Amino acid sequence: MSIVRLANGRFRAKLKSGRVDVASRVFDTRREARSWLDRERAALAGGVDPRAGRERVRDALARWLLVRRTTVAVKTFRADQDVARLTPTSLLALQLTSVSGREVARAFEALLASGLQEASVVRYRASLSVFFGWCVREKLIVTNPVTGVRVPKQSAEPTEMLPFTEAELEAAYERWAEVDARLADILLVLGWTGLRWAEARAMTVADLMEVPTPGLLVRRSAPEGVGTKSTKGRRSRRVPLANRVLPIVRGLAEGKEPGDLLLTTSRGARLHRSAVLQSLRWASTGHGRRIHDLRHTAACLWLSRGVDPGTVQAWMGHESIATTNRYLHFLGTGADSARLDRLNSRSGGTGGARRRRKSKRQ
Repeated sequence: MSIVRLANGRFRAKLKSGRVDVASRVFDTRREARSWLDRERAALAGGVDPRAGRERVRDALARWLLVRRTTVAVKTFRADQDVARLTPTSLLALQLTSVSGREVARAFEALLASGLQEASVVRYRASLSVFFGWCVREKLIVTNPVTGVRVPKQSAEPTEMLPFTEAELEAAYERWAEVDARLADILLVLGWTGLRWAEARAMTVADLMEVPTPGLLVRRSAPEGVGTKSTKGRRSRRVPLANRVLPIVRGLAEGKEPGDLLLTTSRGARLHRSAVLQSLRWASTGHGRRIHDLRHTAACLWLSRGVDPGTVQAWMGHESIATTNRYLHFLGTGADSARLDRLNSRSGGTGGARRRRKSKRQ
């Protein structure tokens, strides 16, 4: 028999494939035993062997990392390695078939309670979901337990963008130039082109385009400690060079070969964020901003000068126009300006109505 009542009143369900015992579990009721047995039979018929699901999470994770080492980018593999470090020991010790959404949710809650930022937990969730997706593909389990489980929202205030105004950017440029003119030029270029830091580090002289209009071709990225790779979104784009920075970029390219780095230190070395920030005394000259706010500055400069959002989306490399619209919300719209003009009009704005009533009485 597939289900047997034990002496203690509980029920043992036994799954068999032909004459081979595959798995067995004990339940409090016959209904639970029957439900489990039906699910496991269906899984076995679909090609998933329940015996494979007895493998511990830590062991399957080690095998998955061996596969990922040669199939994904270095930065992605480093994020995958964090799964083994961040996953609670209690979850690592479970069999794959024993992991449910409850255990996954508890892991997220434990990481947040330990002080890990919500964004980091979200990245961990993505890697963990890829791991369990691999387990499904390898026929170790039937479903991915991470699917449907979301990272709890934190109440901490999110980091907001703080772009420079054009006047503030020029004032900061003058202060930076007093310390290091070359690095000051580079940051000014970032503030007018919207390049990401890793994209600026990978820019070569050959990426400087003069025809049909001056611009930079963004087609690679060089995150620090990772190496050169494709841009975010894996798509190249072209960004314009306004007259304010065009002579600077031409000067940075002068005397270099096409394959040489375009944006370098005065000694020709590749840029490093910490060294640049320290050299330019960013803690005092940045006024609470991040260097990434130079990218936000470029988008705001373009929009404030009348460039349409669709073009700004293309120049910034945004996949969605919703991302570009964040800058419109930050700057305000034409309707906001019109309403502000009405608010700032002379007092007694209802005088027109009073004059109309007076003319009717006459």
